[in-house]
Amino acid sequence: MTRYLGWPRHQSVEHTKAFLEFSEAEWSRWPAGPYLIESSSDTKLLGTTGLSFESRTLAATGYVLAHDSWGRGYGTEALTAIVTIARELGVLRLYALCHPDHPASARVLEKCGFQMEERVKEFAVFPNLNPGRREDCLRYTRQEPGV
Repeated sequence: MTRYLGWPRHQSVEHTKAFLEFSEAEWSRWPAGPYLIESSSDTKLLGTTGLSFESRTLAATGYVLAHDSWGRGYGTEALTAIVTIARELGVLRLYALCHPDHPASARVLEKCGFQMEERVKEFAVFPNLNPGRREDCLRYTRQEPGV
């Protein structure tokens, strides 16, 4: 499930603690940050999503789901909620990066109103896929009407 993420898998409790500290700092600095995705029926943790602000009107988003949660609509549901939150917070331009070899994620983005803006050559390292090698990314954007 972490193959196409831009950060390495947590290898220790210290890595997870560092992520929690980062999350708390984001929530302190901005009006939103990382969110957990839970099952509404049993509150089982399914994955994460969130907003990463670059300015009050520009933010990035994404999501990751546990493998047993794939193909059940959770990604679309979570991303739809994030789009709504972003709009309510005044974000005018929301974007997400997607690895070109991950068409399922691209479909979720498109279902949620994102459009593929560009293929950015050798843009990011995917440490769980090819450590140290820069890979292309697809940049998907969603812009609020009138902007």
